[in-house]
Amino acid sequence: MLLLVGAALALPTVGITVVWQAQLDDQIDAQLLREAEKLRQFAVSSEQPGTGPRYPDGASLLTAFMTINLPNREETFFSIVDGQADRRSSAAAPARLDLDPEVVALLSALPADRAQVGWLTDSSVGRVRYGVMPVRVAGDPHDVRLVILEFRDRQLSEERGVAKMLLGTGFGALVLAGGASWLVAGRILAPVRLVRHTAARISESDLTQRLDVRGDDDVAALAHTFNRMLDRLESAFTTQRRFLDEVGHELRTPITVVRGHLELLDPGGPPRGGWDVAVAERAATRSLVLDELDRMSRIVDDLLLLAKAERPDFLNIGETNLTDLIVDVVAKARALGDRYWRVAAVSEATVLVDGQRLTQGLIQLAANAVRHTLDGDLIEMGSAIRGDKVLLWVRDTGPGVGPMDRERIFGRFAQAGRGAADTGQTSQAGGQSGRGGAGGGIGLGLAIVREITEAHGGVAWVEDATTGGARFVLQLPAYHPGQEGPHAPDSHSGGRGGNRLLRRKGLTRTWLPHLRGR
Repeated sequence: MLLLVGAALALPTVGITVVWQAQLDDQIDAQLLREAEKLRQFAVSSEQPGTGPRYPDGASLLTAFMTINLPNREETFFSIVDGQADRRSSAAAPARLDLDPEVVALLSALPADRAQVGWLTDSSVGRVRYGVMPVRVAGDPHDVRLVILEFRDRQLSEERGVAKMLLGTGFGALVLAGGASWLVAGRILAPVRLVRHTAARISESDLTQRLDVRGDDDVAALAHTFNRMLDRLESAFTTQRRFLDEVGHELRTPITVVRGHLELLDPGGPPRGGWDVAVAERAATRSLVLDELDRMSRIVDDLLLLAKAERPDFLNIGETNLTDLIVDVVAKARALGDRYWRVAAVSEATVLVDGQRLTQGLIQLAANAVRHTLDGDLIEMGSAIRGDKVLLWVRDTGPGVGPMDRERIFGRFAQAGRGAADTGQTSQAGGQSGRGGAGGGIGLGLAIVREITEAHGGVAWVEDATTGGARFVLQLPAYHPGQEGPHAPDSHSGGRGGNRLLRRKGLTRTWLPHLRGR
């Protein structure tokens, strides 16, 4: 940048100097023509009508001409008679070239038939433009010449002084600007260097490095973005390591069980206790192995679903009626257990969500509720619009969830009432196994619910129900097709369309003792 700015300062200055020099040369040539014209007019005016020239010879004519015609500054006149310098103008000359024999000899040797113009390049005052005009007077046999000298370099010295001043001030300004730019660039690029050094120190085992950001400019914003990226990377690596540890722990148990029972099988020979006992043992082992393999298959399927939750095509957004959603989910959930299934409240609103994913999440919550309730216990579902939010919930009358477990149970392989080192203790609430898993207690069900909710831009939580038990709530943004802004809160009465759907599904909004799911 300094070279570019320096060139931007130097090139115009040099160009202006060249233009000035060319203009000055044109002015000097024009001045020589004017002096020649003055001499011609003076010679014509010096002749007397009828009597001839007033001056008897050329030398006296030039002497008179130089007496009345004074040279300009940086200009001088002198005459040459028969190869010798004769007279010069009275004004002080920048240099006495009339006393230089080489100059006089050079100018005397020029042809005398016409005026001559040229350059003297080796004078003590630099380049000098000369004009030599021969003068002839009738009856005068002498070689008389007028020499006009224009000291071009002396005239150009002012312009050159201006150019040097411009270059000097420009160079000084360039130095100051370069120093200031160096300091400013150093401060601006310091966060960039810090980003580079921090990135070089980051490794897979150490993601704790962060940038110390100061200011609010674009580079500071870049550093903030870099820190947020590191936060995401650290969270992803930590989650990945924890996930691998948990998966290894969860899969190691059924593998160990399967391996142990297979090793206990008698490879051959007469069975101990008779063939009937052997057949029964093998049947029991086969049933246990298949059950463990089924559990492993469920773990793998749930893990694949959680992995898909990170993909942008996880959701297939479409128009979904909340009444249809709740009624369909309750109808499907009846097969999960012999419970009182109830539709508590429904909203007639149609929102933009992925109905299949929400159905999957609500079924997970229903299965979780079945696992923690007894035959005949109440499980209800509902939906509502609250301002610009959609609320979906599943409530049961089971043992509930302790305050310390309400956040943790939404994690992967987490269950209420079980610590990190717990290998299978029962929950303190009613002796039930820990909440969190569905259909096997592996602790992935609520994690799937949370991923589905967060994929919609919402949140999931659990709270105590007013009549006892637990109430799991999904809160989603309320986006309505063809409308802007949130949908107005509606009544929980359901409306006629919702009533028709309830009757078609064989459900009511009251207790449903006849819906004992098989």
